[in-house]
Amino acid sequence: MKKLFVEQTIDKIGQEVELYGWVDSKRDHKKIVFIDLRDRTGIVQVVGDEKFKELNSEDVIFIKGIVKQRPEKLVNPKLKTGKIEIQATEVKIISKAKPLPIPVNTDGYEIDEEIRLKYRYLDLRRPRMFNNLLLKSRVTTFIRNYLTQKNFLEIETPILTKTTPEGARDFLVPSRLQKGKFYALPQSPQQYKQLLMVAGIERYFQIARCFRDEDPRRDRAYGEFTQLDLEMSFVDQNDILTLTEDLFTQIVKEIFPDKKIQQSPWPRISHKDAKEKYDSDKPDLRKNKEDKNELAFAWIVDFPLFNEQTESDYFHGSGKAKFAPSHHMFTSPHPDDVKLLDKEPLKVRGLQHDLVLNGYEVGGGSIRIHDPNIQKKVFDLIGFSEEQKKQFSHMLEAFTYGVPPHGGIAPGIDRFLFTVLGEPSIREVMAFPASSGGKTSVMNAPSEASTDQLRELGIKLTTRHSGER
Repeated sequence: MKKLFVEQTIDKIGQEVELYGWVDSKRDHKKIVFIDLRDRTGIVQVVGDEKFKELNSEDVIFIKGIVKQRPEKLVNPKLKTGKIEIQATEVKIISKAKPLPIPVNTDGYEIDEEIRLKYRYLDLRRPRMFNNLLLKSRVTTFIRNYLTQKNFLEIETPILTKTTPEGARDFLVPSRLQKGKFYALPQSPQQYKQLLMVAGIERYFQIARCFRDEDPRRDRAYGEFTQLDLEMSFVDQNDILTLTEDLFTQIVKEIFPDKKIQQSPWPRISHKDAKEKYDSDKPDLRKNKEDKNELAFAWIVDFPLFNEQTESDYFHGSGKAKFAPSHHMFTSPHPDDVKLLDKEPLKVRGLQHDLVLNGYEVGGGSIRIHDPNIQKKVFDLIGFSEEQKKQFSHMLEAFTYGVPPHGGIAPGIDRFLFTVLGEPSIREVMAFPASSGGKTSVMNAPSEASTDQLRELGIKLTTRHSGER
């Protein structure tokens, strides 16, 4: 006899089954004791005798018993298994659970988030959180199958890479073998996916982990997140938009059937019109903004290639530049506007496209620059010093060996789910997110390194936190 999941007992009436799970609740009726047994698929009622009295909530147990049909008047319509129950013939306690520090039988919104993250392994037991992870798994599986059928290759790119000025703070990792030098965790696989196009891959994707030292907000997690990274050669902007639109339309249809896409094809709005009409470059186009089942997708296009550079930009080089890239420095200018690069850069449109959903930007991409001369021109307009340009010498050299026109997009999987599900924070769709203060769930990272570790890396701390001697 093999172990079954709870939901598999529904059609096993009259048969003996073996189940493992957690005690969700217990009801003691003296000679008869009822428990609800919970596993990842649901809950089933189990009928036992006085041996059940020693069971407590969240104990992990083994049950052997006979599946029986409940009397009509005792059917529980709220449960998938509400028409049956298990008459236990054997029970074993596998591990005991002490009283939990947080309840797991509520939706969890009422509990302080710092406490939930400290005990995230318990927090994930609640049905809402498990369902969010289940949906995330289904979405990534759907994406893989969809793109594989369209001749995309899933390729991993390095996590230990090079620090380059791309718009956000890097996380640095010291090198033991080359003391005094540092790796950086990738803000995105941007340069690698473009190099894959030079390599002739033509259609690439990756469910990529990205790392950015940015302040958190409700739609942006601190530290790391997951995105679908996608790149294609020999395409124009319409090809990318059409493919992405079909992919996410199919995801909604298959995985979120209760959700309704407000308009198809999705509207395409110029950046200028979006700002003038909605005062936003990520407008919420829902007719009823209180309806969580309404999904208003839209494309924002024709962004300016550059914005006025400010003191907060991370692109400063010589100090002489006035421009910062609107998207990133690899975005191609609109072919009709290339002639304006020398005279009026702020009037140049970029071939950027943002995927907007219910007032959130859930993805962004562009047609990339494939002409090394135009790439150098953009570096100059940003104000890169010669030293900063050298940080991209590998890209510029690669582009001299025959590079196809290419472009892509990178929808955020966490942000898409957060938006579709109407959760209050993106952290609700992540298994072990960092807190708003930057501490990793459960592990209490970051932590101090030992003196021996620092010595091996050739690092000496010059400041200490308060209270340390």
